[in-house]
Amino acid sequence: MGKDVIIACDFSSKQETLAFLDQFSGRKPYVKIGMELFYAEGPSIVRDLKERGHQIFLDLKLHDIPNTVKKAMAVLSRLDVDMVNLHAAGTRAMMEGALEGVTRPDGTRPLVIAVTQLTSTSQERLTEELLIEKPMDETVMHYAANAAQAGLDGVVCAPLEAGKVHQRCGKDFVTVTPGIRFADGEKGDQVRVTTPEQAKALGSDYIVVGRPITQASDPVAAYDRCVKEFVD
Repeated sequence: MGKDVIIACDFSSKQETLAFLDQFSGRKPYVKIGMELFYAEGPSIVRDLKERGHQIFLDLKLHDIPNTVKKAMAVLSRLDVDMVNLHAAGTRAMMEGALEGVTRPDGTRPLVIAVTQLTSTSQERLTEELLIEKPMDETVMHYAANAAQAGLDGVVCAPLEAGKVHQRCGKDFVTVTPGIRFADGEKGDQVRVTTPEQAKALGSDYIVVGRPITQASDPVAAYDRCVKEFVD
């Protein structure tokens, strides 16, 4: 599997998103559509970006009872996205339902990945607020193993956990890693972060990069820097 950089298009409107992507002059980077943009514009934004030739990671992090997630995934499968996710905390039954729902009649489906723990969650928050007393690393690995057992394609995890996930679940089990910052950049609200170059060395398959690209003075140059550090 080739590595790729996914740009997190965390914008609040179609106009803002297209204006940003127009800067790439004919190039078609892989993009992530998250809650903010999807809730603002609805499914049409997915169709618009697919028509423009972009691969799409639909980042809605579904988490509900298995039947509800199954039905929601059946609807999302019609949008022809390339990757979609849910929370591993929803249990194996929910993940299995999601996989069943998102698989089209012809057997095709997008990559389905599970969020282990958000990169904004620290060990302290895990213990004190979520009452999960196991170490972060152990929790992430257990959630990843559950996702693999449910038949999912991979997980969203911190870059520091990517290599261990591969060891636990196999080299073909996809690791999608947010929490990417340049060495000379700001962390923002992320806690567990690395650079693109470090993420590559740690075994990430995809990195998801938002503000270091979208808020850069030259977004195209920032994207090219990511590609050079992570892919090339």
